[in-house]
Amino acid sequence: MISQKAKYALRALVSLAKAGHGQTMVIGEISQQEAIPKKFLEQILLELKRAGFVTSLRGRSGGYCLLRAPEDIRFGEVLRLIDGPVAPLPCLSLIAYRKCDDCSNETNCEVRHVFMRVAMATRQVLDSTSVADALTGASEID
Repeated sequence: MISQKAKYALRALVSLAKAGHGQTMVIGEISQQEAIPKKFLEQILLELKRAGFVTSLRGRSGGYCLLRAPEDIRFGEVLRLIDGPVAPLPCLSLIAYRKCDDCSNETNCEVRHVFMRVAMATRQVLDSTSVADALTGASEID
């Protein structure tokens, strides 16, 4: 299950994508439009800014805007930034592998075999779905 923070981050990115290329939105606008608590949104946008997804502009036409095209922002990379590894078991994580404490043999672990298929399918969907796809309801999955 993804965290509320990750869900809000994705919703904020979608909201910025809806605004259009190079268009800024102030935090209050995003907060109201997406029903995200303003203080929490500030923290999320700062994290997204540090990671190079968004930028902020000061002044009269200031606010936040996407730094990358919506087509280039994948759900998987946002989830990994906010929530960490996208794996149902620690022994299946690509970036934070850890042997399961209760497993004596990963090669023969029936549970691992099933969840490996789940992890692969999940990664495939998340890493092939962009913010632009979310706007259109499209997916690159056949």
